Amino acid sequence: MKARSVVWIAIASGLLTLCAVFVVLNFATGEKRIEQRLERLYATDDPQFRRAMGHLLGPAIVEGNKTEVLLNGDRIFAAMLAAIKQARRTITFETYIYWSETIGREFADALIERARSGVKVHVLLDWVGSAKMEERYLEEMKAAGIEVERYHEPHWSNLHRMNNRTHRKILVVDGEIGFTGGVGIADKWRGNAQDKDHWRDTHFRVEGPVVAQMQAVFMDNWIKATGRVLHGEAYFPALKPRGDEAAQVFSSSPTGGSESMYLMYLLAITAATRSIHLSNSYFVPDELAVKALAAAARRGVKVTIVTPGPDIDTEIVRRASRARWGELLEAGVRIAEYEPTMFHCKVMVIDGLMVSAGSTNFDNRSFRLNDEANLNVVSAAFARQQIEIFEEDLRRSRPMTLEAWRARPWQEKALERAASLFGSQL
Repeated sequence: MKARSVVWIAIASGLLTLCAVFVVLNFATGEKRIEQRLERLYATDDPQFRRAMGHLLGPAIVEGNKTEVLLNGDRIFAAMLAAIKQARRTITFETYIYWSETIGREFADALIERARSGVKVHVLLDWVGSAKMEERYLEEMKAAGIEVERYHEPHWSNLHRMNNRTHRKILVVDGEIGFTGGVGIADKWRGNAQDKDHWRDTHFRVEGPVVAQMQAVFMDNWIKATGRVLHGEAYFPALKPRGDEAAQVFSSSPTGGSESMYLMYLLAITAATRSIHLSNSYFVPDELAVKALAAAARRGVKVTIVTPGPDIDTEIVRRASRARWGELLEAGVRIAEYEPTMFHCKVMVIDGLMVSAGSTNFDNRSFRLNDEANLNVVSAAFARQQIEIFEEDLRRSRPMTLEAWRARPWQEKALERAASLFGSQL
């Protein structure tokens, strides 16, 4: 009897050890973190700023691009579906959220129709983000000749990467037209943010040489997921200038530089001279990011942040975010919560010159655990347009004052402090 108990204790101990190893492998990147505030060496209009963005982060900032902003689901989905339906050679599509519903059906039908017409279609879906997608959609796509893969689907060989999701939102058509931003393929993004059942979000349609960089970001995870290399003129055609914007698309991943996205934000905030307009759906800054934003405000930069209000899909994120606002508000940072509906935008504008937008949330999960991709556009005209959009969102938001933040009920403070303890995983 005693021997049997010893055996069971040994088995239980072994299982607990395996669980502990699994948790450690999934909740740590294994890379060194940026631990000290960056020294301010240049401003955003200094040529050295562009060199840092292009060489330290990579890839290079390229000229000759045209970016169109798309506000909310009806415009976003219409533009994406129109591009898909006009595809002649290739479609590459990577997304986190893909649910069935009505818009999921429309995208599936459009992709299937193009595949049956001879277009090579490749779809990469995150396993967690596409959990609500009906299996028959995948079967129909595959039957039509679409190559469909689910990123980090559970398997004994990748259990240590279960916490690493692809959060990227990338669509490239014929290697010539690209889309990125915050939208997922689900009905909550339909409409025009007209009520609480329709989310507020921003996406971007891009043409020009920078689309090749967007295609390369898709290929990064496609190769990781499949081991297959897609190349040639159908995927990487010679791209002519389409506009007058300088731009770059770059990515981050725990397996290939998890700190690069975080570094980009820190570099831009540190270089800011006049203004920072930050829209972000999950704003849970760590201590270093808080200090960078506060330091910018203290040196005279006008820092304004719009985040979701009570209508948010993850309440713990809002509570963890609010717990960290004290130092920012004390430094003069303006923070406001969007009121009409869930606010899912991820856009930063620095000094009315550089715009950074894509899939990245301002939190540890995006900066260190997920695979993300952002489009950076250096253009005063484009930045001016994004600030106008930001100001309209700000008018629909409720500002938080330092006095109101300090006067929160103690129960609310306790809940927020408790939520903040999980900040490394939010």
